[in-house]
Amino acid sequence: MPDLIIKNGLVIDGSGSPGFYAALLVTGDSVTIHRGDVSHLEAGRVIDATGYVVCPGFVDVHSHAGLTILGEPHHDPKVRQGVTTELVGIDGISHAPFKTQEELHRYIWLDSGLNGYPPMPADWLTVADLLGKYDGTVAINMAYILGNSPVRIWSVGWNDRPATAAELEDMKSVVREAMEEGAYGLSTGLDYPPGSYADTAELSALSQVAASLGGIYHTHTRASLRSQGLMAPWEEAVEIGRRSGCPIHLTHYRQSAQGVGSHLDYIGLVENARDEGLDVTFDCYTYPYSGTMVAIGLPHWAKDGGPERLMAALQDADDRARMKREISRDRLENNWLTNFTQPQNRQYDGRLITDIAEMRNQDPEDALFDLLMEENLGISTVGLGTNPHTLWAFVSHPMGMIASDAILFGEYPNPRTYGCFPIVLAEFVRAEKHLSLPEAIRKMTSFPAQRLGIPDRGLLRDGFKADIVLFNPDTVKTHATKEDPKHYPVGIDYVIVNGRVVIDQGENTGALPGRGLRRGRSST
Repeated sequence: MPDLIIKNGLVIDGSGSPGFYAALLVTGDSVTIHRGDVSHLEAGRVIDATGYVVCPGFVDVHSHAGLTILGEPHHDPKVRQGVTTELVGIDGISHAPFKTQEELHRYIWLDSGLNGYPPMPADWLTVADLLGKYDGTVAINMAYILGNSPVRIWSVGWNDRPATAAELEDMKSVVREAMEEGAYGLSTGLDYPPGSYADTAELSALSQVAASLGGIYHTHTRASLRSQGLMAPWEEAVEIGRRSGCPIHLTHYRQSAQGVGSHLDYIGLVENARDEGLDVTFDCYTYPYSGTMVAIGLPHWAKDGGPERLMAALQDADDRARMKREISRDRLENNWLTNFTQPQNRQYDGRLITDIAEMRNQDPEDALFDLLMEENLGISTVGLGTNPHTLWAFVSHPMGMIASDAILFGEYPNPRTYGCFPIVLAEFVRAEKHLSLPEAIRKMTSFPAQRLGIPDRGLLRDGFKADIVLFNPDTVKTHATKEDPKHYPVGIDYVIVNGRVVIDQGENTGALPGRGLRRGRSST
């Protein structure tokens, strides 16, 4: 007897094919498609899906929830959007492996404005240990990709210098072991030290190891290369794929807010690489706002040595003067700050850096530097990072996927934290008709699962895992905006993870059926 029957819904199975009417029979954590009458079947529960689309759970290939979900396991901002699997460890910033707890805690501190804190002290060191933390303790499934920053810390340290030949071999061993423990590939965030200290040759060598074990190279590219040409950061990524043979995935790929060049330059880079025979894909988010930790705007030399070096630079008069000269105006203007924890600073949450400086009677640089010290580096920012007029071209491109890049803390997080996936269904599909509903669902389900190499999710097929979303295609929408971001979506009424109902008639049941997914293994 099935545990659950979902009947009378329009099944859009994630393949990109048109929908069809059928029932889903859920037994344990698996699903079976039943096209005939189910009135004679008994089940533990029956959901009448009349008026709903029934589709696979959404797969977010760029998530910053790897730590925060351990403290907030019900994960409402994302599971209520229909997200049932997330990829963590992106931007070169993963939280295993480390040799010591001290090194792990230092790294969590350095990037706390981007990934937050888990319940402390963090008590794992290996990839296998971290993946085990998610088994049966969180609402959704967590896939893991290895960041190159912990790889560098393991073998080279925190400093800006080339790796020796012996250190490179050691790093390759770290990548190999992480892949064997279940990582889905290698990620980089080449604006974030110490991973940003790696050169093209080093990244190619590490990617070759990842490729040999079925992994991908998932990259936030190197912005400093823009001085060599508009597309130079992404050309480096393609070159890494060319040298290593590794599939390349360009993350949060879009035209910048400044509108420099043409969006066709970006689309053309992907299409030309694929015409060459390279395996290149990308993801994009669905709002015109960027989001990251505010410390990204400080020069790399100030972080050369780790978080203690940055804190020292913020307190040193000569270093502050040099940072003032080097920080770009873009980092000080049109950027709103969030995640203030000190009571005296909470009045600044959601405000522009320039407005905060005026409130404090400081120039913007000194206000920012002082706040970073007061908040122990853990401030996030929301900025104008994307050209809204060309975003549709990336959302609708067949080689693109949807990814939230969501930061899950602060009173004024980026609205994509709450609305990334429903806005695709409401705006890009229903209102603006930039892509069909089956194609949109493919880009949020089977395509990212295929990209990662998850064999039993992303499609509704007999024997696949029962990660399922029911939404009303006529009413689904999000009210999340930059000024008022914390709104759960409308019209996504049921979300099922591994066969268990997590969102039931729009309410969280408290179930925690999520798992740590391991590359190359069944999701049992």
